[in-house]
Amino acid sequence: MEDVSIHRPRRRDLFFGFLSLGLTSFGGALPLARRALVERLHWLSDEEFTELLGLCQFLPGGNIINLSVAMGMRFHGFSGAMAAMLGLIAGPTAIVIGLGVIYERFHDDAHVRHLFAGLAAAAAGLMVAMAIKMLKPLRGKPQAIAIALLAFAALGLLHMPLLWAMLLITPLSILLAARAAR
Repeated sequence: MEDVSIHRPRRRDLFFGFLSLGLTSFGGALPLARRALVERLHWLSDEEFTELLGLCQFLPGGNIINLSVAMGMRFHGFSGAMAAMLGLIAGPTAIVIGLGVIYERFHDDAHVRHLFAGLAAAAAGLMVAMAIKMLKPLRGKPQAIAIALLAFAALGLLHMPLLWAMLLITPLSILLAARAAR
């Protein structure tokens, strides 16, 4: 059953929505993407975001770029994918080039080093907050929680390479999902 509160964005909405996301999400776009796409813009439900992000994390490339392409494809095919992706990368690319020039000149300054350490801590906090919010749609789904914990253990604790973790966890998750569907 489709959620009636989900809105279908136009190509222009995809471009400007992802441009805004790209311009405001230095240090970690995924937590802000979830908030924007699910809570603010209502383009996806909680469950749809979790499923789409899972697919995007499995694919090669940056998760947020994959997410922008998938969102654009979902609503407007290739032209929507291009609009969303270009919106996501246009502004930040210009800003990063400018900041790179400034950083090259002042990278030995202690204040600049402290600034980047603080930004890294904030980005880590955003990721933890997003992970907690993404657990919400998994409540009542013990198989999904088990897979999430297995992925955390493999990647976060055992430092297993992503490819090997995915080759192990993906067939297991498919098996568990098929069993749960019966």
